[in-house]
Amino acid sequence: MACKCGDNGKSKELKEILTKYTNDKSNLIQILNEVQEKYGYIPEFAQKEISEYLNIPMAEIYGVITFYARFTLKPKGKYNVAVCLGTACFVKGSEKILERLKQKLGIDVGETTSDGKFSIEATRCIGACGLAPVFTVNGEVYGKATPELLDKVIDEYMKKED
Repeated sequence: MACKCGDNGKSKELKEILTKYTNDKSNLIQILNEVQEKYGYIPEFAQKEISEYLNIPMAEIYGVITFYARFTLKPKGKYNVAVCLGTACFVKGSEKILERLKQKLGIDVGETTSDGKFSIEATRCIGACGLAPVFTVNGEVYGKATPELLDKVIDEYMKKED
């Protein structure tokens, strides 16, 4: 089935992903994983193409995307900042770090700054309880975190050229 999602280069990329798989419904999760890795989220044009390719209603695809925490419908920033709210981190003050981050960036959890540079995520335990409280930037862990450490780290990322 031909991709009808425009001539912006994304069409070809998506078609390459789809053609790796038969059009069997059981391939949905694998396809969604690849699309998520490619784009950083699952865009609407991709959902439409996957729907047509696998002959699955858009509502069903949306249901799968929203059921699994791994998938997202919104693009994340170049720097995805995640604050752990697991028990050990929470007890040691991670909520203060999250509040400072939201204040500093002017956005809420699940949002991305208007320049596309930062996004905020609240996570559960990331397995670094001995370093609690922790936050990550694109997976890099910052332990024994304080609002001051957060400010320093975010300021450094703000200085980086795109």
